[in-house]
Amino acid sequence: MDNKENFLDGELLAKMAQGGAAQLLSKTEEVNNLNVFPVPDGDTGDNMRMTIESGIAAIENTTSNNLAMVMQQLSKGMLLGARGNSGVILSQFFAGVAKGLDSYSKADAKTIGDALMIGVKQAYSSVVTPTEGTILTVAREAVEFAVANIDENTTIRSLFSDLVKEMYASLQRTPEILTVLKDAGVVDSGGAGLFYIIDGFYRVLNGEEISVSESVKPSVQSPKINLDAFGPDSEMTYGYCTELLLRLQNSKVNIDEFDCSVLSDFLTSVGDSVVIFQTESIVKIHVHTFTPEKVLEECRKYGEFLTVKIENMSIQHNENEEVKKNEKPAVHKKNGIVAVANGDGVKQTFLDLGVDCIVDGGQTQNPSTNDFLDAFKKVNADNIFVFPNNGNILMAATQASELYKDANIYVVESKNLGAGYTALSVFDPEGDDPALQIEAFNEAIANVSTGYISTAIRNTELNGIEIHIGDYIGFCGKQMLVSTPSKAESAHLLADKMLDDSKFMMTVFFGNDTDDNDKEDLLAYIESEYPDIECYALDGGQDVYPFIFVVE
Repeated sequence: MDNKENFLDGELLAKMAQGGAAQLLSKTEEVNNLNVFPVPDGDTGDNMRMTIESGIAAIENTTSNNLAMVMQQLSKGMLLGARGNSGVILSQFFAGVAKGLDSYSKADAKTIGDALMIGVKQAYSSVVTPTEGTILTVAREAVEFAVANIDENTTIRSLFSDLVKEMYASLQRTPEILTVLKDAGVVDSGGAGLFYIIDGFYRVLNGEEISVSESVKPSVQSPKINLDAFGPDSEMTYGYCTELLLRLQNSKVNIDEFDCSVLSDFLTSVGDSVVIFQTESIVKIHVHTFTPEKVLEECRKYGEFLTVKIENMSIQHNENEEVKKNEKPAVHKKNGIVAVANGDGVKQTFLDLGVDCIVDGGQTQNPSTNDFLDAFKKVNADNIFVFPNNGNILMAATQASELYKDANIYVVESKNLGAGYTALSVFDPEGDDPALQIEAFNEAIANVSTGYISTAIRNTELNGIEIHIGDYIGFCGKQMLVSTPSKAESAHLLADKMLDDSKFMMTVFFGNDTDDNDKEDLLAYIESEYPDIECYALDGGQDVYPFIFVVE
């Protein structure tokens, strides 16, 4: 029997991970649209995609065939790049698998099965209150099924065949476990993302080619070039960072006998920081050189380029020096705050309320664990309070708090914009007891409600409310409250649902999809119908939601 049928090594794992990422990439929008609420804020597919992409980036230049080493690098990359709750759970699942494979240079089906069980256990332990009918159930049921079927004839391929088979079946059962999924007519989005990743793993085992054009796309746009960082009189001091993927051509070389050392020796003669490795007919090259044209000319003797990237390292150096020159070290303080916000107006509001560092993000733009770690480094405080301001960001913030060691990190359970906005009003910068501060935050959060207006992306019925594509829907927490074709009417009705005699104040954050008429109409309605309510209007500039209501 083929050795690849019996053992998983580092090289094969890397290919399988790439296949899993590529398969999820092709299904990202499908996973995004498995939202319980039919609003255009679905981001589970993007979060899981970017999480596994971070793992792929961590092993991109790995040449080791040691399974434990590649698995550890893949896992670490995913932990740091984890976004959204499903992304964090995914990263914890792989972290558990990495623990199970820690001492293996290669592994058979039994060993992999044991590691997968550890992965499931760690994924469950990462959630304070695990909910069945989610990605957790899909992972557990599939792994338990596959492990139960392992015997002396089980191969790596048959193990993953069982995993994929049961993972799909478990996914289809999720609406029977979670009523909210059944009511919305969808399966669990996190479970779907995990299924596509493992399906990609299995496809690679079956010999399917993952072409470069289908491989992982960049998660973020390329940064804009600072043209002032390298002017007409600048001196080329640092050379060019040159990276390329070369597809060897049968018309130019014997691919089976090609030896990378030929190119490696040449690259060393024209540059430094050389990294080169070959996977079948593709050669990946990285080199710092003053003569990238020579690199391209030499490489074309053996094949043709799939991708080429040449960057002036002097620009990067000059930009870094400028940043260092302009940066002022943060004054040390007792207590600091990091908060997540989306929209220029929302960000400025939070800064005015005492936030030290804003993490850019929100719904559809969930920040990663590493984004929080970077923010913590910028805040020079003994105690740092973190406001995720989104339930789907809470786990990434918590994961970052467990990794950071240079300050005491306290994650506030602010699951929406209104919770963070209201809690910040009771922040005591000189407070000596973090526990008392957290208690004050939680008391403030308990007395606030946050409502949203958005547009429906599919027909459905929720909470007895019939919803049509294009309707303006209003909801508070997890409860759908209104749906009409009119933006103004839905805003009025949502206000009616949220305001009563027990309320005294309402803050409205106007988003990018509102104009002056929208603002004037809503404010006039509140003033007319609820004269005793103090109403404050803020230009939030947030995406997705034209109106966000914060009611106290």
